[in-house]
Amino acid sequence: MSNLNNEYTKRVFEKVVKNNQGENEYIQAVLEFLSSIENYIDKHPELEQNSLLERLVEPERLIEFRVSWVDDNNKVQVNKGYRVQFNSAIGPYKGGLRFHPTVNRSIMKFLGFEQILKNSLTGLPLGGAKGGSDFDPKGKSDNEIMRFCQSFMSELYRHIGQFTDVPAGDIGVGAREIGYLFGYYKKLKNEYSGVLTGKGLSYGGSLVRKEATGYGLCYFTNKMLEVMKNDSFKNKKVIISGSGNVALYALQKATELGATVIAMSDSNGYIYNEKGIDFKALQEIKEQKRLRIREYLNYDNSTIYSENPKAIWKLKADIALPCATQNEIGIEEAKAIVSNGFICVSEGANMPSTLEATNYFIEHKLCYGPAKAANAGGVLTSGFEMTQNSLRLPWSALEVDARLKKQMENIFNQVHQTALEYSNEFDTVTGANIAGFERVAKAMLEQGVI
Repeated sequence: MSNLNNEYTKRVFEKVVKNNQGENEYIQAVLEFLSSIENYIDKHPELEQNSLLERLVEPERLIEFRVSWVDDNNKVQVNKGYRVQFNSAIGPYKGGLRFHPTVNRSIMKFLGFEQILKNSLTGLPLGGAKGGSDFDPKGKSDNEIMRFCQSFMSELYRHIGQFTDVPAGDIGVGAREIGYLFGYYKKLKNEYSGVLTGKGLSYGGSLVRKEATGYGLCYFTNKMLEVMKNDSFKNKKVIISGSGNVALYALQKATELGATVIAMSDSNGYIYNEKGIDFKALQEIKEQKRLRIREYLNYDNSTIYSENPKAIWKLKADIALPCATQNEIGIEEAKAIVSNGFICVSEGANMPSTLEATNYFIEHKLCYGPAKAANAGGVLTSGFEMTQNSLRLPWSALEVDARLKKQMENIFNQVHQTALEYSNEFDTVTGANIAGFERVAKAMLEQGVI
């Protein structure tokens, strides 16, 4: 079932399956990780001697709580809240908050586990965490969202702090939600600290934070194309799934780099236009009007709309940037992507490709950017925001963007060199996992059994 060859990784995985029954997303993330680090494990017997993998796959702390709030009809609603503080070996816990009906323990643990390695790859002193709730902000008034956020923070505030755990935004948690969460934390704690990132510019946020994950994805991808294919975004056709924050700013940056983004999607369907998707129009639809992507047809009537979002991967293009959600690309979509002549798949969402799809891309020698490396721009700029908060000194947009570009290119170089050392240059999953794991493992060993 697992395709693992090392006896130690097999034993660890069997225990993970036994102890986390039904948590499929988390089990998938652990399997992908373990199967890619076996060559490293073989060379480092001290890891097994210190039960390091057993410690790594078990969260340091998992907090589950009730969130009760009152809607606009004066009816009490109840949701579940979570914070998974997974690993603090290299720094305070850091990871986003997701408000979405699909949120559960498995998804929180998968995201928190991935965040350990992603944060390590950035080179910043940040541990891994994730949190959220099954609350759905869609269709709720601003007052309902405020009341929910305040109730959520009334529990979460006990467990976070600028030197303990610094949450950020994720799906369903944008500037509005961060504002409500930060305001209530400040009231409860009677302190003004950089406890959340993604804040508004008027109260400690960083320039380029909103754009960072999408921009960083394109910087990583462009460097990957340069090194592995002697190529770039220029004159390429690009397909981006999703139309949220990551997808929107990947659209902007890919266009600036000379590409034409011909298709984008939301959970209802996708739009296609051979001439390209206009960033300003989609930004107005998504950020100002908060409407579905089909509204784009009112801006450009030459655009085609389809109600099957997964069919977007049957279109022909050069570069795929999946920015929607986990496991959106299965083996059938992967086969379509390869047969349609794509040269590159780079992930803006967290784990958007199944393990089978990932292996298919690597086998067919596509330039493949695994999420934990390719979408690290958001946490990088969150780290920059924390630095600016500590310094009480804002950086210019040019300075933040230059640091982001440099660090994303550094992440690719790190992943590429590690892939060459332990496998081959197309096996970027091995490169990313070993490069991220090595730093965390070293810190855990040096700090003893805790």
